[in-house]
Amino acid sequence: MADTDEILLSIRGLKIEGRSEEVWSEIVHGVDLDLHRGEVLGLIGESGAGKSTIGLAAMGFTRDGCRISGGTVTFDGIELTRSSVRTRRALRGKRIAYVAQSAAASFNPAHRLIDQCTESAVHHHVMSRSEAEHDAIDLFRRIQLPDPEDIGFRYPHQVSGGQLQRAMTAMAMSCRPDLIIFDEPTTALDVTTQIEVLAAIRDAVEQFGTAAIYITHDLAVVAQMADRILVLLKGDPVEEADTRTMLAEPQEEYTKSLWAVRSFKRPEKPLAPPEETPVVSVDHVTAAYGTLTVLHDVSFDIHRGRTVAVVGESGSGKSTAARCITGLLPPTEGTILFNGEELAADYRKRSWDHLRQIQMIYQMADTALNPKQRIRDIVGRPIEFYLGLKGKKKEERIRALLDQIELEPDDFIDRLPAELSGGQKQRIGIARALAAEPEFIICDEVTSALDQLVAEGILKLLAKLQDDFNLAYMFITHDLATVKAIADEVVVMKEGKVVEAGPKSEMFRPPHHAYTDLLLSSVPEMDPDWLDNLLKEREEAGVKIESAGN
Repeated sequence: MADTDEILLSIRGLKIEGRSEEVWSEIVHGVDLDLHRGEVLGLIGESGAGKSTIGLAAMGFTRDGCRISGGTVTFDGIELTRSSVRTRRALRGKRIAYVAQSAAASFNPAHRLIDQCTESAVHHHVMSRSEAEHDAIDLFRRIQLPDPEDIGFRYPHQVSGGQLQRAMTAMAMSCRPDLIIFDEPTTALDVTTQIEVLAAIRDAVEQFGTAAIYITHDLAVVAQMADRILVLLKGDPVEEADTRTMLAEPQEEYTKSLWAVRSFKRPEKPLAPPEETPVVSVDHVTAAYGTLTVLHDVSFDIHRGRTVAVVGESGSGKSTAARCITGLLPPTEGTILFNGEELAADYRKRSWDHLRQIQMIYQMADTALNPKQRIRDIVGRPIEFYLGLKGKKKEERIRALLDQIELEPDDFIDRLPAELSGGQKQRIGIARALAAEPEFIICDEVTSALDQLVAEGILKLLAKLQDDFNLAYMFITHDLATVKAIADEVVVMKEGKVVEAGPKSEMFRPPHHAYTDLLLSSVPEMDPDWLDNLLKEREEAGVKIESAGN
């Protein structure tokens, strides 16, 4: 708990309204909370609970289409809902900072990381540009970014998603704010990187006496980070308690349902017979970005009706392998086969049918769906583009796809993405991939941004669609619970190489490769002491782990 009883943030009777088609309706219903200096409050609940909306309101801010309709938000004696725009702007970035869920959507792609990470400190006259650069490099080192002296001089697209998320955390800490709102800050991170970032965030919060609101759907993560937990459901508080009490003795049935372990687990399918031709075969592929080789002699097969999960740390080569399969990154060596036929290395030289047969579902639906297009246009474009359907036939196909992803066509076909929840947006991403009638779909971290209940629904839907259409999936993920739920085979990658591969049942049964063992031991548990114990164990066994990895 915090070392002081001084209340930094006090919210009373907070009501927030959202607008849909010019009609305002209440989405947060009279929430109260207090946050002490140096304290971390965890906000949890499923998609649509109001976690991020309340977190932003703590800054006196609402997204477009929302407004604070009642209550007060008092930060260090300043009532934000009635203060001037100038006052609020002076606080944001300097005394109140925000770490967004999607760093990819938050960074300006045209500016280097170092420029964006120093901007706030320079703008608020906290440091000179030179001092801010030195401080940013020190923060990069604290949060375990590789090459801290040089990584800031890259552009956002030149670093991995996990590295970009850590850079955003450094940016938020640049002014040493009194309060940081962390909005799902480790969603994009693999389990091993997540541990380092969680430890770095917690150490920084303790060292600088920073208070924090930690928004997450990952209960095991909030167990490591929060002093207290507030559970939310559809804009209403459900219950609140200190973390240990909440984990041990949740009082409300809804809270108990969140605590339940993910129940969906698809039976593993038998291995394909040796004579069966894989839908996709990655055959001794090596690939590079410029002069930097990032894939080294990678091989694996994916058969019809089966799911191959590709797991590994950020920068291990998972997404790069997918880029080679799609033709976005031509390999320097090796080949990609589709149904036994060699694919052109560059997608621009592939046949129309090959382009149609390989589709992708992206991690962040917010950045993958055009915010200005309605659902009928988003799903309809690949139908017309690949299948040539127009008019009534196109409309019928769109509606059939919405039925298949379990969204009512009349309710959703004319909506914009902003009018959908995170889970609904991801379902639209699935429908868009299915629209081309592919044989093979790459699922790139498709559940990482979703709460456990919504993620389970997406996994069940993908499993059903695979059975209905005999689809082959490549499932890129860092979530080993997802791997256990849906995979038939597992490929473990590290530093651009395949270190272990095999049926799921064998991969989760010891003995493991040392790196696979590291991944498995890095999955957080709902024990407030888990992170401390793990870091202590790894510090004591660090030499052994390193030597085992060699």
